Amino acid sequence: MAKKHVADLPLLLGNQVCFAVYSTAHAFNRVYKPLLDRLGLTYPQYLVMLVLWERDGVPVRDIGERLFLDSGTLTPLLKRLEAADLIKRTRSTEDERQVLIALTSQGHALREKARTVPQSILAASACSVGELSALKNDLIALRDRLNAALDD
Repeated sequence: MAKKHVADLPLLLGNQVCFAVYSTAHAFNRVYKPLLDRLGLTYPQYLVMLVLWERDGVPVRDIGERLFLDSGTLTPLLKRLEAADLIKRTRSTEDERQVLIALTSQGHALREKARTVPQSILAASACSVGELSALKNDLIALRDRLNAALDD
């Protein structure tokens, strides 16, 4: 095996923070998939539902901002959720350009079924609530610094 040079260390896959985050996201998705299949949701749809379970009747723009998704990505997700009768889309009476997203009775009911998902993820992680909370806070801080670097 060839000897590694110090100058090559930054280019080793195992030294990449981005790859650690990327591969961890894939592991999360593999754990989430069977849990969300029982709810009839994909992971992106689950994220939309989480936003709506926090605050119902929000503009599409607000959902996109919360999830860091553009309307081109969000619109097909919303259409599928609407076809599943989990949400309804209506035009705002104050501003017809604005589309509001609200939960249907089925969308509200799904929240109860989803209550086990976070506990299942916690168990699969084999972490404490404190460990996962600290990791989440570190990742959010990193995300915010990376986004700020793009704005400079």
